[in-house]
Amino acid sequence: MAYRHIEVTRLAGGCGAEVAGVDLAQPLDAAVVGEIRRAIVDNLVLFFRGQAGMRDADQVRFASYFGSFGRDPFVEGEETHPNVIKVAKEADEGAKPTFGGNWHSDWSFLPTPPAFTLLHARELPPHGGDTLFANQYLAYETLSDGLRRTLDGLRAVYWAKAYARGGAFHDNSNARSMKVRHDPSDMVETLHPVVRVHPESGRRALYVNTAYTVRFEGMSERESLPLLEFLYGHAVRPEFTCRFAWSPGALAMWDNRCLQHFAINDYSGHRRELRRTTVLGEAPIPVGAAPAAPRA
Repeated sequence: MAYRHIEVTRLAGGCGAEVAGVDLAQPLDAAVVGEIRRAIVDNLVLFFRGQAGMRDADQVRFASYFGSFGRDPFVEGEETHPNVIKVAKEADEGAKPTFGGNWHSDWSFLPTPPAFTLLHARELPPHGGDTLFANQYLAYETLSDGLRRTLDGLRAVYWAKAYARGGAFHDNSNARSMKVRHDPSDMVETLHPVVRVHPESGRRALYVNTAYTVRFEGMSERESLPLLEFLYGHAVRPEFTCRFAWSPGALAMWDNRCLQHFAINDYSGHRRELRRTTVLGEAPIPVGAAPAAPRA
């Protein structure tokens, strides 16, 4: 698809594109923002390299072009802005769990999970620390007709289990430079469709993940586990994915409504810090419901 104001280069068959020709440290006009929005609907995740001049205020401005800010229930925002959080791992934290170090869709236990996540590189290890992304449209579309029909009518229970007492991120013991907090008000179970309809593309995407999905509605965890484990593995097949090697100042922006992602923990002995902002999404739309009108 042709673009007039930006350059878009696809990186992999599954998903992902690099965008050039835009300085995110500067205000953008509506035509540029419109093309970026079209590019993310087409490619699911966008990478903007060479944005070292961006600061938190610039990231906030860029995120605001795409909607209202999402809520980060278990991490305090930075002093610069309450909707910018630090995602950091210190050099001496070694093999401790990495924030985002499993396949997931951000905050999918919330009633209205984020539509978009933006992540800006501030300090990187000399190697490693890449992020993987997996296309959940393809995860759904490559299932058998029979399994798709079964999943279309199912809902699942989602819960913030990593933030429960005893979980990896109940406090900041595994990420001491992050402002992780326990938030009892968000330790409730939420029901979402296992297959969600994207409000802009109209496509169906698989919507289960190892981080936050607990069981199918009306079933026990033990009963749910065999099918969930199959779906977890199927959802991240290599041909659905792309892998992003971060560079100084790079910003990634992705659509949580049709992607999962995974932060790779392979940089022990080195520090990594990024800043994250989310854009509020809608309650996931089940199959059979009228999709929301596309956003302008």
